[in-house]
Amino acid sequence: MKRQLFLVAATALLFAGSAGAQGQPAKDGPNNNAVNSPGQNNSNAPVAGRNSFTEGQAKAKIEEAGYTNVTALKKDDNGVWRGKANKGSASSDVSVDFQGNVNSVK
Repeated sequence: MKRQLFLVAATALLFAGSAGAQGQPAKDGPNNNAVNSPGQNNSNAPVAGRNSFTEGQAKAKIEEAGYTNVTALKKDDNGVWRGKANKGSASSDVSVDFQGNVNSVK
């Protein structure tokens, strides 16, 4: 009898805990997209963090964003790849952060 009472109480606590967790809304953050489209940034400035992109992958990200003649790529102390590239006839400094955001400074 005590064992059955214990099982009923434990089951009730389990369901009460999971029901409470379901009532909490998802965190609302800026540009918190479920799926990012290619060429879409979630930041207008490079975000510092551990960057696992290789130089070739960083160059490909920049080229996917519409840049050509990507040169002088170097990873800085914040984990951001920085270099120079052309878009149309304009040349600018470009960067790729660990999230894949491509930004430029003209």
